[in-house]
Amino acid sequence: MLRPRKKYTVYDLQQLKGKRVLTHIHVKSPEEAAAAAEAGVDLMSCSFDSPESQARLPALVAAAPHSFLSAATPHGLASPEEAIRVGFRALEAGASSVYCSASPFIIEAMAREGIPVVGHLGLVPRHVTWTGYRAIGRTVEEARELHRRMKELENAGAYAAELEVVPHNLARFLSSQTKLILMSLGSGSGCDTQFLFSDDILGDYDERLPRHAKAYRNFADEHRRLQQERIAAFKEYIADVQESRFPDRSHLVEMEAACLEEVVRSLTGAPPPA
Repeated sequence: MLRPRKKYTVYDLQQLKGKRVLTHIHVKSPEEAAAAAEAGVDLMSCSFDSPESQARLPALVAAAPHSFLSAATPHGLASPEEAIRVGFRALEAGASSVYCSASPFIIEAMAREGIPVVGHLGLVPRHVTWTGYRAIGRTVEEARELHRRMKELENAGAYAAELEVVPHNLARFLSSQTKLILMSLGSGSGCDTQFLFSDDILGDYDERLPRHAKAYRNFADEHRRLQQERIAAFKEYIADVQESRFPDRSHLVEMEAACLEEVVRSLTGAPPPA
């Protein structure tokens, strides 16, 4: 079966490098994917790191069939062979590319098999025991190390890299020094895509908004309001049942009295009516 033509391919993204900044959102449900597509978001990403998220990927693709969608593979891939299997599974499920935060050794194996891979540079949340939660690249040494790692990813065959919480002026310079599509998450506007999570954009959690993010709605308050509405509706239902207000005649189906009388007589042993 032929799949719908995508708005972008990896080739298209490479041709756009340095020409304009693409919008990029991480989505977590088919509803969000459909909304992002209708709004005109250029690129999407999603999780592919658990059985639930892997099962959900086809629904995301179906909700936004023409959108470029990158699937994030599990952290801690144990071998190149495992990474290749997971990568192809994501592509077969409809992903346009895969994100992988593993070493260039793992990424190179995937890229050799033709899997389009997005690497990771800068702050890596699962590696914060080494760095703490902070911007990466403020010192000369860290900036040089970022450049070195960027070139490692490029040489390994990655086509792109997420650049997380790097000083914006350094990020702009790094973007000019690589063929990689650099995806800015908290790294300013000088990269090739501007990346945010839908949870941040929608204000869909109770924790403090990260400094690099911007909330355009307050879904957390809306969820709380809806929960209170649920509770109120359930209480009203209980009261209606207890006070015999529900069900009323408008909710009922009634049998004709003569038919009911015949059933009662037949089941209780009385002779049916003549």
